Amino acid sequence: MKTIVKGDFLREWERIGLKKGAVVMVHTSLKSLGYVCGGAQTVIESLLETVGDEGAIMMPSQSWKNLDPEDGVHWDCDKEDWQLVRDNWPAYDKRITPTNTMGAVAEMFRIWPGSLRSDHPARSVCAYGKYAEHLTKDHDLSNIFGDGSPIGRLYELDAYVLLIGVGYDKNTSLHLADERASYPGKHHCTEHSAVMIDGRREWKAYDTLYVDGEDFDEIGEAFEKEGLVRAGKIGDAKIRLMKQRDLVDFAVAWMEKNRK
Repeated sequence: MKTIVKGDFLREWERIGLKKGAVVMVHTSLKSLGYVCGGAQTVIESLLETVGDEGAIMMPSQSWKNLDPEDGVHWDCDKEDWQLVRDNWPAYDKRITPTNTMGAVAEMFRIWPGSLRSDHPARSVCAYGKYAEHLTKDHDLSNIFGDGSPIGRLYELDAYVLLIGVGYDKNTSLHLADERASYPGKHHCTEHSAVMIDGRREWKAYDTLYVDGEDFDEIGEAFEKEGLVRAGKIGDAKIRLMKQRDLVDFAVAWMEKNRK
């Protein structure tokens, strides 16, 4: 098995067009790469060195276990204990609440010195760099992925999306397209999360767009036929770089044409 070092990442980022000053949303599967010398730290350092002080990196830091058991996120908990979860799940604390299945790179990025995290108790993001504060501020409970959310601000900044060994089912920017698209089956739902309000833990209800990503891989396959994705490979992992605006605009049209 070939050992992957930081230089391999730096060369590939340059080849696919990731440059100084770029703002980029990164989704990563470390294990998909193979053996990386230095692991998650090496991946993060290569990205920060590439975009430099004038750029910014954002990654998902979602803690979606902080949702109601009725949403299916506590499948390992007996139904008769669901109320115990509602009464006892720790309130979100952006300093210490861990990520859920976001991967080793995102989890390390969450605690990276200088990384800022947004306030959403279940769907937060972390950002580092020039626009970190702008990207992570005022993450409203009900506006998870829409305009004015961290994902919406990426669109304003004409950011990139970088997929490292993951598919479009992990591409959070497609949720912005879902927010913008009009189609018959679009609907909202009520979610609940444990939060701190005035120093007290509360099980807070909030209305939001129903999070649906079942067709994201299909959308991604169609999008790649447009020739707007720069693809590469590091180790065993496929790499994809795209402009977020290209992806979101395409996905809005696709959803309005194909979703019922």
